[in-house]
Amino acid sequence: MSNATVMRARFPRTVINVDRYAGGPGRALDAFGRMVWFTVVSVGQIPFTLRRYRAEAVRLIAQIGMGTGALAVVGGTVAIVAFVTLSGSSLVAIQGFSSLGNIGVEVFTGFFSALVNVRIAAPVVTGIALAATVGAGATAELGAMRISEEIDALEVMGVRSIAFLASTRIVAAIVVILPLYGLAMVMAFLSPQLVTTVLYGQSSGTYNHYFRTFLRPDDVFWSFVVAVLIALVVMITHCYYGYTAAGGPVGVGEAVGRSMRFSLVAVVVVAMAASLALYGVDPNFNLTV
Repeated sequence: MSNATVMRARFPRTVINVDRYAGGPGRALDAFGRMVWFTVVSVGQIPFTLRRYRAEAVRLIAQIGMGTGALAVVGGTVAIVAFVTLSGSSLVAIQGFSSLGNIGVEVFTGFFSALVNVRIAAPVVTGIALAATVGAGATAELGAMRISEEIDALEVMGVRSIAFLASTRIVAAIVVILPLYGLAMVMAFLSPQLVTTVLYGQSSGTYNHYFRTFLRPDDVFWSFVVAVLIALVVMITHCYYGYTAAGGPVGVGEAVGRSMRFSLVAVVVVAMAASLALYGVDPNFNLTV
């Protein structure tokens, strides 16, 4: 079955088929409408999920956090996000020290780390790591269930498939992202300091002075909000593509590829929109020597 057939079977009275009448733009609009409807249904059934499928949600929280099988050996998503954020934040410090050194103000590396990592780098890097690990796995898992007719079997048994499969994963992602992003922020604070003070030999006092001066609690709070929004968008995207996968194993692979493309773009778009909304008019800092 095609994706349109699958979604039409799920929502026969609410989905309007415009792809056959308006060509390419119509198909794009139709696909967007199906994704929006899936988002509304999956998010709207979260209260029902918390009442009826708590055990499944708890299982997914453990699976997303520490992983299963071979992934659990390295600590699952926790270790992956920590190391990816560590590397990304180190690159911010390296580039910041080099660029600022060209104009003789490398003492501002602490300011650069406090600004870029908290507002931009940490949310984007965490979202990309989440999409590449948890998101792709969710798409493959739901896609395999779709092509093997396990989702249809759940419907026959009276289980709300979207609530059981998608809403539980959304809840798990929101729960896991809070401590996960807290760890990412620790790595984002620690790695630039080590790179700047140990590798480049800058004074720890100088780095800490500018870092603490320009690190605002409001920025940290909004950074967590952006991370939660990114996790929500990533998980909804991957659940949608997995739930609507069609065409056998090849179709599942194509669904994983499409979901990765969409989620990677969505991560950057969400971060950009949040930056424009929060700092587009007033950057909320005054840089003085």
